[in-house]
Amino acid sequence: MKLLVDSASCMGHGRCFRILPDLFTYDDEGYPSIRDELVEVPADLAEAADEAAGTCPEEAIRLIAD
Repeated sequence: MKLLVDSASCMGHGRCFRILPDLFTYDDEGYPSIRDELVEVPADLAEAADEAAGTCPEEAIRLIAD
């Protein structure tokens, strides 16, 4: 599974950081540092990635199956 954060949609609420701190880091402005990058999600973090995507109020996190 891969994950993509759409920078145009992300408003920097930080819910994804709290759910998935092993994958998300954020910049000085509070936005995910992996915006607009296709990131591989390790198998052991797939459930948390799904939860992070589901809690994003802007639906800025998209999961892509392999």
